[in-house]
Amino acid sequence: MATAANQYSPDYSVPPGWVLEERLEVEGMSHAEFARRCGRSPKLISEIISGKAPLEPGTALQFEKVLGVDASLWLGIEADYRLHRARETEAGEAVAFAEWVKAFPVRDLVKRGCFQRPESDVDAVSKLLAFFRVGSVGAWNARYGFANVAYRHSPTFKSNEAALATWLRLGEIEAERQECADYHESRFRHAIRTIRGLTREEIGEALQQTTTLCNEAGVALALVQPLPRTALSGAAWWLSPRKAVIQLTARHKTDDHLWFSFFHEAAHVLLHSKRGIFVDETSANGAGLEAEANEWASNTLVSRSAWQQFAATSPRSARVVRAFAEEQGIAPGIVVGMLQHNGLLPWTHLNALKVRLAWES
Repeated sequence: MATAANQYSPDYSVPPGWVLEERLEVEGMSHAEFARRCGRSPKLISEIISGKAPLEPGTALQFEKVLGVDASLWLGIEADYRLHRARETEAGEAVAFAEWVKAFPVRDLVKRGCFQRPESDVDAVSKLLAFFRVGSVGAWNARYGFANVAYRHSPTFKSNEAALATWLRLGEIEAERQECADYHESRFRHAIRTIRGLTREEIGEALQQTTTLCNEAGVALALVQPLPRTALSGAAWWLSPRKAVIQLTARHKTDDHLWFSFFHEAAHVLLHSKRGIFVDETSANGAGLEAEANEWASNTLVSRSAWQQFAATSPRSARVVRAFAEEQGIAPGIVVGMLQHNGLLPWTHLNALKVRLAWES
């Protein structure tokens, strides 16, 4: 993420009135005389000198004519002063949000290059707001707060709210980078059939092709490494009415979990509302939709009739699993994962058929 660097931010600023007063002393001109020459009231000139009243462009033009100092210089001094005052006010308000900052994985964001290490709690508030692209903590609550966003959330939800919001923002940044066609449902369904076969390919190449196919159908695919205190495999949501997002963590670090999560989130894109953000943990309000997404993913990877016939044979050997996976045109690790999930195979069996994944450092 791009960040501003080498910006000059002095810790002081003076109102243009201070410069004006020095100039009047040099000119040997009284405040009253200067006010008359400008056609302004002595009270206004006095308030500009004290910094109580802002210097307007029209007044700056009058200063230019009377004193021979360009109006743009006066307005530049005025702008610097007002901005400095605004920063001071903001810093004072940010002190109250020091505890708010502690909920976020700031250290991890620094490691990922999202921003430089904050110099203070006040600086951390500012950097976090810039990262989320909101102007205040109140605006953050309105945009990202769980009371205002339709996350699938319940007391059984294991992810920390601030960490989850941060992870989703990282996905949003990645999704914004990807150039996508406008969302097209039939094109996405066709892409999914192709992606199903890609599960047999080398994982890096398969994911690159999957991203391209998704982008061509109007879906951004964001693989974002999980953050501390997040316990989820993926999410599905809409960046705009024309661009869906599938975001994955690969937190289980095996190909079967990654691919099943992809098809699960694809189900949310195809079947469910564009208004929600579907996180893959089951809750009282979202259990039905999550179960529906699971069923769709399972049936897309292996048809119900084919699975029932296969499961009835009580498959246990790597040879049988490989043969079935080859017949279905999917990765054998996916078959192992489905057998384990359905209680037909112990979690300790046939894991060698799965592809292990690792995040590049």
